[in-house]
Amino acid sequence: LDPDSPVKTPNLERLAGRGGLFTRAYCISPACNPSRTALLTGLRPATTGVYGNNSDWRKALPKRRTIMQQFQAAGYSVRGAGKIFHHKSKGFHDKASFDDFQMMAPQNMPPRKLNQGPEYGSRNTDWGVWPPDERNTIDFRTADYCIKALQNPPKGKPLFLACGIFKPHSPFFAPKQYFRGTGKVSPPPRLADDWKDLPGGAQVLMRNTKWFWSGMTKLDRRLPGSYNRFVQAYAACCVFADTQLGRVLDALDASPRRKRTIVVLWSDHGFHLGEKNHIEKFALWEKSNHVPFIVVAPGVTEEGGSCERPVDLSVIYPTLLELCGLPGAKCDGLSVVPLLRDPDREWKQPALMSYGRGNHAVRSERWRYIRYADGSEELYDHEADPHEWHNVAGNPEHEAVKAAHRSWMP
Repeated sequence: LDPDSPVKTPNLERLAGRGGLFTRAYCISPACNPSRTALLTGLRPATTGVYGNNSDWRKALPKRRTIMQQFQAAGYSVRGAGKIFHHKSKGFHDKASFDDFQMMAPQNMPPRKLNQGPEYGSRNTDWGVWPPDERNTIDFRTADYCIKALQNPPKGKPLFLACGIFKPHSPFFAPKQYFRGTGKVSPPPRLADDWKDLPGGAQVLMRNTKWFWSGMTKLDRRLPGSYNRFVQAYAACCVFADTQLGRVLDALDASPRRKRTIVVLWSDHGFHLGEKNHIEKFALWEKSNHVPFIVVAPGVTEEGGSCERPVDLSVIYPTLLELCGLPGAKCDGLSVVPLLRDPDREWKQPALMSYGRGNHAVRSERWRYIRYADGSEELYDHEADPHEWHNVAGNPEHEAVKAAHRSWMP
């Protein structure tokens, strides 16, 4: 939603213009399964033990109501499509959370890899123009389902609709028309020796993902322009996803529910495209965790509202219950209805993130503090260092800052 960004997302901007945009919103964990589990159950990884993409969240929480089940109990018809729960092959989908659900279609793969480095990565890390017809994509089908749900709503019941857009998840495939204008998109600024001040805990946590960045740099040396095309393909996926959002918003606008429907848009994590010499999520830095978060609540949010208070997505569960007048439930997050009514009001709780057991981050308005399982630390001053190039955790003058942030950690 940066007006200077070469990646244009008019439908995200259109939605933000209707309600409240949180400019400092963060995922609960920078990995799909723990992030979605925490958001949909209202309980953080430190409470549930669900830290990884392979963790069976329902086995860990056999009696916990998901947010969808809260609405079912209140008499809502709950429908959904696409990526809502994590889509592991063995399946972490929860049938009990929906009255009707269209499972996410398998990824439509080209006959062979599209990028010019067949030895680099896997088919799931591929990128390029694909498929020829956008109707043969996961997200077009998901949007179609949601459009039909809005056109044929349940009779005599309110509707809870979950629309799980998959892109810009890898592989970075998008139909040809979505690459128009992406030639202006360039890789982000980097510091060559960015990892020199990382502590041992960071080095351990990041060792399994180092191959992605090192492989890209080697490929780009051999085939110049590969890195640029990779970033541009990501941008094309963002434009494609924005278009599918627009199709669903058009269907909502054409329905009689438009003025009495709450809309919440969020992403399960951020993504590095070379920032801090990293590609992927799976880190506790800013880029892995910073996400879009928009709430449109008729009668509560003002059009074009913007809130700069740091929040994490544990707020969604209690916020929706409060907005819809449903009974409260014990949650690890707080409702942000007060911020929806007054975006500038005081808000003491920072955003909290976890990745892997014992690794946590705290984001306040000025600082990002990370403490790893081995006790090592990172601290970044976002007023002076928005790229997080200089870890100042070892500076004695910041001991009080670290202590204040550490007090929020599990």
